[in-house]
Parts: sequence; structure tokens; C-alpha cells
Amino acid sequence: MSTGNGQLDVPRFWKSSGLHLVTPNENGWLNVTADFLRAYFTRPEVHPIEGSCTNEIALFEALLDDPFLAVGDDQLARIADPDAADNYRIVLAYRDVLAKAATLEGAYLALMRAGSISVPPVFIDQLVHIILANMLRDCTDPIRLRAAELFFREQSVSTEDGMMMLADHEIVEMQAETSGGGIGQLLAETGTPAREVALDVLDEDNEADYWDRSDRFDTVIDMRHTRPANNALARVIEIWLRHFLGLDVNVQPARSIKDQAWRWHIGLDRDATEILNHLYNGADVAEADQQRILALYSMEIADKSRIIPDVAGKPVYLGLAMTAAKRVRLKPQNLLTNLPLAAAAS
Repeated sequence: MSTGNGQLDVPRFWKSSGLHLVTPNENGWLNVTADFLRAYFTRPEVHPIEGSCTNEIALFEALLDDPFLAVGDDQLARIADPDAADNYRIVLAYRDVLAKAATLEGAYLALMRAGSISVPPVFIDQLVHIILANMLRDCTDPIRLRAAELFFREQSVSTEDGMMMLADHEIVEMQAETSGGGIGQLLAETGTPAREVALDVLDEDNEADYWDRSDRFDTVIDMRHTRPANNALARVIEIWLRHFLGLDVNVQPARSIKDQAWRWHIGLDRDATEILNHLYNGADVAEADQQRILALYSMEIADKSRIIPDVAGKPVYLGLAMTAAKRVRLKPQNLLTNLPLAAAAS
């Protein structure tokens, strides 16, 4: 839903996504708005500081007035601080991608299909965050929302006692530091309670707690095959493909791939791609590497005319894996760029 001025209502979760800064178009994609761009010009890397030169301040004020304003190299060259000028170049290059695409989804697709990422990774994560907030705005399942965090936030994995627990990597690092120096010492000095970075397992008994803490990213999910989070991630994948490609798919968790007619697979991260490639090619894969697979899925695509003939009617297997250091960085763009789409469909 949207407000009377065309802006989207802020959902119960992920208020930090910036969804209130954009408006939907007739297809449900998110328009690039002046308010959305202003949020980038007020980032600490760009916002003038005490001592910024008059040219930098003038450019900043001009961009706040018109975030779509064309800025020439000569204007950036007049900024006294070369680091500040470089920061403007980065943000303006990103601004230009957004403006050309007109929608956040169009910009994301353009960036992912370009072959190499030309903007800071944090900007990509922020795009995915806000796009997912819109896609899932009517979601009433906290575990599905927590599973969706994998699309834009790196995870740490704990496999102790046969479990498969995923926690936000940034929060895990923060929690680790609260036990000694660093943030822990800072919390003690400022009187901030360490419980603010505590991690709790999200399950059916306490899932309602997610609504009040979703922007803290401090809940943990169990990704084992039989657990709700594993299935919830499958549902997010379905919604992602429907939103971007208008592609109806059915994604179901799988324990293993036992398919003599295996035709296609997509790794949802770099490690899963490498492991699945080796398995597909019949290469020996060490047991330790196979154990790094956290989730497997079998995906059926309803409209067979949109798929290359060799794959039509056959499942596409999806895999998610952790690194040797027990980290997970899901790449949602792989779902959009590695599908076996027929030429006309793509």
C-alpha cells in the first residue's frame, strides 16, 4: 500500500531500509526519487565537514536542491580535498546508474548484468534491502523475513552439536568484542548494556519478538533441512524471481541431488557454485567440502517456454554453502543472471 502522496507505507519491519523514500510505479517496481538520492548525498563520506572548502559546500547544497543535477569533472576538480572529490565521483556514478534506470530494480539488474560490479558493495546490499522490504511488505512470517536477511547481510555459521545456526556476521563480531576490549570496553565506559548486542535464536515460540528488533539484525536461525528457516528461504527465492522476472517457480528443500538427468544448477554463493560444479562434472569432492553445503533446493519453473529446451521440464538445483571460515555471503544476483532462460525470455 502507499500513502496519498504516492509514497509507500513503512512496514512493521526493516524501517532502516529507506522504503519511505521511494514510490512504486505501475508495475510495482520502485521509482528512483529525489529523496532517495538525497540520502546518499548526506552520507558521512559525502556530507561536508568543518574545514570543507566553499566549492565543496556549494556542490553539496546544489545537489540537495536537485539530486539529479549534472556535475562535470571541472566542478569536482575545484574541490580542495581530493578524497572528498573521489567520494563525490563514486556517489555520482552510482546516482547516474540509478537515474538512467529510473527504478531501483532496473538499476540492480543493470549493475548485475554489466559483468563487473562498478559501485561499492554496500550500495548493492542497500538496494537489495529496500527492494526486499517492498517485496515482503505484507509478509506476516518473521522467520521468512529473517531468512530474507541472507540476501543482503553476511552470516556466520555455527555447526556445534549438529546444529546449523546462522547469525549476522557483523553482530557476531560486535558481540565477540563486548567480552573484552574494543566495543566491549566502549560499552562499559558509556554505560551501554552489553545485552543490546545479544543474539537469540528465532523460532516458533518467540518469533513475535522479531517485529521490535528486525533492524538490529540480532536473531539467529536454524537452517537445517527440517527447520522452518530452510523452507522460508525457498519462499523468498520464489518471490524474488516473480518480482524481477515475472517467473513463477516452485522451490522445495532437498537433502541431496540424486538425478541421472541433472541438467542445471545455480550456486547461491561462490563456494556453492564451485562445489556444485565439481559434483556435476563427476569430480571427487572431499567430504569436508560437501559438509559445507548448508541448503539444497530443487526448483521447478512453471512456464517451460521461457527455459532452454534442454532444461525445460527438469529441475534446476540451487545450493547455499559456507566458506571454510564458516561464513555465508548469498549472492541473489545469481538467481537472475544464471537461470537457463531461453533467448526470447531473457
